[in-house]
Amino acid sequence: MPYAPALAPRLLAVVGLAALLPLACAGDDAAGTDTEATSDATATSGSTGDATATTSGTSSTTDDTEATSASTTTASSDTATTATTDTTTSGTTAAETDTDTDTTGMMGGPPEVLLPKQGLEAAELAVIVNTDDPLSTAIADYYMEARGIPQENRVELSFPTDKVLSPDLFAPLRDQVNAALGPDIQAIALTWTTPYRVGCMSITSAFAFGFDMKYCSTPCNPTSPSELYNSDTAYPFTDLGVRPVMTIAATTEEAAKALIDRGVAADGTFPSGDGYLVRTTDQARSVRWPDFITTVEAWDHDGGLALSYVDNSEGMGSNVVADTADVLFYFTGLANVGQLDTNTYLPGAVTDHLTSYGGQIPDSGQMSVIKWLEAGATASYGTVVEPCNYPQKFPHTGVLLPYYFRGQTIIEAYWKSVAWPGEGIFVGEPLASPWGESQVGWDPETMELTITTTMLDPAKTYQLSAGDSADGPWTPVLEGIAIAEHMQTEIVYGPTEAPFYRLEAL
Repeated sequence: MPYAPALAPRLLAVVGLAALLPLACAGDDAAGTDTEATSDATATSGSTGDATATTSGTSSTTDDTEATSASTTTASSDTATTATTDTTTSGTTAAETDTDTDTTGMMGGPPEVLLPKQGLEAAELAVIVNTDDPLSTAIADYYMEARGIPQENRVELSFPTDKVLSPDLFAPLRDQVNAALGPDIQAIALTWTTPYRVGCMSITSAFAFGFDMKYCSTPCNPTSPSELYNSDTAYPFTDLGVRPVMTIAATTEEAAKALIDRGVAADGTFPSGDGYLVRTTDQARSVRWPDFITTVEAWDHDGGLALSYVDNSEGMGSNVVADTADVLFYFTGLANVGQLDTNTYLPGAVTDHLTSYGGQIPDSGQMSVIKWLEAGATASYGTVVEPCNYPQKFPHTGVLLPYYFRGQTIIEAYWKSVAWPGEGIFVGEPLASPWGESQVGWDPETMELTITTTMLDPAKTYQLSAGDSADGPWTPVLEGIAIAEHMQTEIVYGPTEAPFYRLEAL
C-alpha cells in the first residue's frame, strides 16, 4: 500500500510526519495501510422545568423525528410490551409496573412511553441470497430465523461465486434487488463470502452505491465520499437514498452460525469490556493514531468506555494485544495481526486493521478481515484493492463509537465511520446492538416514571412531553435534559398524570 498524505485538515500536520514509503513492503503480497455505565444523578421534576441529566455512561446518535417506544423493562425501538400482557406491538409500550392492571396507558395505570428510534429494526433489513451458493442459502435461512426478519425481505439471485464480479454482470443483479425492495427497507445483509468485489469496488459498496468508478482510486487517489459519513439519520435510505450493506462472511456454516449467535447475544448487554487502539511500529499503517488518541480522551470520564491507547511506535513493547479477556474494541495498523485467538471477544466486539488487502476474503496476501470474525469478533472492515493509507478510507473510531453507544446497530455505526468506503468491505452480523435498548420503569405507588438510556447525544438537548394520545398534542413537562459527555442517563419524572409521554431531541 503506497503512502498517501491524509487530506483531513486536522490530521495533515501529524500524518505528514510519516515517511513517504509504499505500504506494499518487501515480504507482503500487497501491504496496506466501558465500563457499563450506571446513573448517579437524575433529571427529576413533577412539573415543567429545566433539568440537566448528568450520570455515568455512554451513547450513539438517534433520530430526532420519529418516536418509538421502549418496553416495560428493557425494549428496543422495534418491540413494545405492555405491563399486563405478553403481546408485542410495534411503536408503543407501557412502562413497567408491579401491579395487575388492565389500564395500560390510562389514568391510574402505567403510561406508554415513546422514545426516539435508536437503531435499525429487523423488518428494515433485506437479506440477499445467492442460490448458486449452498452456504449462502444456509446462512440466510439461519439468520432470518434468528433475527425474525420477514420472508418478504428475502431476495434470491443467481450468479457465479468467483472472487470478483464484472460491473456488467453486477448491474442487472443490483437492479433486481432494487426492484424487489420496498421503500421501508433501510439496509442490506449479504449472505456470502465471495464475490467480495465488483470491479474495483467492494461488494458492499457496490450494492450500496451502484458500481461507479468515482468510488475507486486509480490507484492512490481520493474517492467519492459517502453521504452516510457521520450522518445523524436513523433512516439512511429514506433520508439519503443509500442502504448500508454488510456481508455475513464465513467459510463454513458452523462459523456463520457462531457469528450470528454472537450478534444476537450482544443486544442489550451494555458490555463493560475493554478497547485497545494500537499504534504499531508500522508507521505507514498507523496513520489513525491521532484519531486513536482523541477517541480515548473523549471517553476518559466517569462512566465512559474503558479504552486504552497503546503506543508501540518506538518498538519498546508489543505490536499486538494478546492473552486478553473481554475485548470489545481492537483497532490497529499492521499487514498481519498475530495472536488474535489468544484473546476472548465479547459479543458485539468490533475490530479491524488498517492495511491494503484485508478486505480480500476469505484469503489475502495479508491478513484477511475474516480472521477477526473467526477469532470471535462480531464485525470488521478492510479494503479490497490498493487504497493507499488515506485515513478517510478506513473507520474513524471517534465517529464509530458514539453512534454504536447511542444505540445504533453495527452496520449503521460502522458505515457512518468511513468517509470514503468505496473500496472497503463491511463484514459481520449487521443488527448487533449492545446499547440499542432503553429501560423504562414506573412505580405504581409514587406514579414515578424512570427512563434509563444511553441514547442521549451530548450535542443535543432533550425534553419529556405529556399527551392524551400517541399523536399528541404534546405538553413539555421536563425540559433542558442534557449531558456533557457520553453516559448512561437516568431521567425521572413524576407523578405521571397523562397516558402518554414522549422523549425527543430539540
